[in-house]
This record gives sequence, structure tokens and C-alpha cells, in this order.
Amino acid sequence: MSSLKTPAPPAAPAPRQRPSPRHSPARGRLLNRLDLRLTPYVFVLPFFVLFAIFGIYPIFYTFWIAMTDRSPLNSTISFVGLDNFVELLTNDPQFWNAVLNTFGMFVLSTVPQLIIALLLANALNRRIRGQMFFRLAIAMPIITSTAVVALIFSMIYAREFGLVNWLLDLVGLGPIDWRANRFASWFAISTMVDWRWVGYNALIYLAAMQSISKDMYEAAAIDGASRRRQFWSITIPQLRPTIIFTLIISTIGGLQLFTEPLMFTSGSGALSGGSEGQFQTITMYLLDVMNQRFRWGYAGAVALVLFLLIASVSFLNYLLARRISSDK
Repeated sequence: MSSLKTPAPPAAPAPRQRPSPRHSPARGRLLNRLDLRLTPYVFVLPFFVLFAIFGIYPIFYTFWIAMTDRSPLNSTISFVGLDNFVELLTNDPQFWNAVLNTFGMFVLSTVPQLIIALLLANALNRRIRGQMFFRLAIAMPIITSTAVVALIFSMIYAREFGLVNWLLDLVGLGPIDWRANRFASWFAISTMVDWRWVGYNALIYLAAMQSISKDMYEAAAIDGASRRRQFWSITIPQLRPTIIFTLIISTIGGLQLFTEPLMFTSGSGALSGGSEGQFQTITMYLLDVMNQRFRWGYAGAVALVLFLLIASVSFLNYLLARRISSDK
């Protein structure tokens, strides 16, 4: 009789070992800390790389070339120190003529431009019929080609058969040669600049006005403040940062005025700004020195002086805007 054999119980499976973590908790915290600190710099690094290539390097190169007599006509480059600056500031009447023209057109264009833009934005900030149409209409000059604008205004201010001279003839006034007279050319070019950029500044002011709380206007209206009083006591102080921004941007653009006066005349001598340089700007003079006289070192000195003028006037405008806004 065979003995019955009971099967042995199955062996318990060996416990599975958990894989050990690749990184310790301390190392993970270190990587997380480095990620939080370095990632923002990685994202902004491309901007600074491009700025260094196209911004910082040209500035230092301009400083270097302004200290030399470099010219494509000469194979050798000599270090001349501050001679270019001395000649520019003490013995160059054409440069000071360009400075006078630039500041004259800058004042005639910038002051009315910002005032009209502020008033226009205040009007468009109210509830009027066709509000969206007017807001889009003031943006049209921004997307218009500068060459087209200059061509149209050249026809408007033409000496013969120009629209403005035709209107002057209707009221019994004689025609004006807008290109031959200094102040007439300043006025013509300034109206061209104003027409193109008033809408741009108006849209900036309008966007800033939209962020002002309506409760402030309602409280002022309950206290009996008129719309004019609300404008000076609420709108202007609230727009102070925006006004300073547009003032500085307009200063930079106004002192670098180039395309409008260049397109106002024609021919090979367009960079001269008229027969006697009556509307030649600093940037036009800079291009004339570099491309017509081939004095690259001297042109570098002109560029640096222009940079200092823009920085100085922008800083003065900033202080003036802060003072006016604080008084209001």
C-alpha cells in the first residue's frame, strides 16, 4: 500500500526590491533651486545676446572710430584723439546749422503733436457715435508709408499749383516757396510729422485713460467738478507716466528726424537739406559726412554728440513733465 505524499506548500515569493532613486532628496532640492534661479536668465539670455551684438558693440565701435581719421579713401587708420570733437564743436558752422534746424522742427512738431493727441484721446474716451470708427481712423496714418506721406505733402506745399498756396491766394496772400524759406520748410515738415504721429500718441493716451477708475470721475461729478476740472485734476495726474513716456519717445524721434525732410526735396543733393541747408537735420548731416565726404571718424563724432543731445533733452523733458504733473 503506497503512502500518500502531500505536496509541499509553495515557497513564498522573494520580496521585490524597490529601485533605488537616482537622485537623493538633497540633490533634487538643489536641482529645483537651480532651476528656479537660472531658468529666468536662460529665457532672457537671447535678448541680451542680441542687444550686445547690435547695441553695445556698435556703441563701443562708434567711440573707437570717433577717435580716428578712418576713411575708405585711406588704407591706414591714425588715432587723432578728440580732434574730431574739437573741430565739430568749434569749427563746423554746418553742424550747428543742422542743430538749429533739428531743434526748430522738433519744437514745432512735438509740442502740438502731444497736445493734440491728448485732447483727441480725451474726446474719444467719451461715449460718442461711431466711436470705433474714429479710433480706427486715427490709426491709419501710422500704417501709411512715409514715402507716400512725403509725396502727398510735397504736392500740398508745392510752390506752383500747391493746395496751400491756392488757399493763400483765395484770401489775398502771395504764394510761399516752402522749400526755399527756412521757417516755411520747418512748418511744412512739422505738419507732415504731426499728421503721421498724432494718432499714435492719441492711442497710447486713450489706452492709459481706459485704465483710470470711473469711480474717481463719478465722485468728482458728485462734488460738482466740471469736465475741464476733471481733466486737469484727475486725467492729467493719472497719465503722468504715460505723458513722460510719449515725451521721451517723441524727443528721440524728433531729434533723429530724417525721412520727412529727406523726402521733402529730391535730387542728388537731398542730404544737403535745401540749397542753403535750411532744413538739413543732424542725421542728414551725419549721412552727408559719411557717404559724401567719406569721413567715417568725423561721422562717429557727430553720432556721439547726437546721442548726448538726445540723452540730455530727454532727461530735461522728464524733469519738466514730473514738475508740471506734480503742480497739477
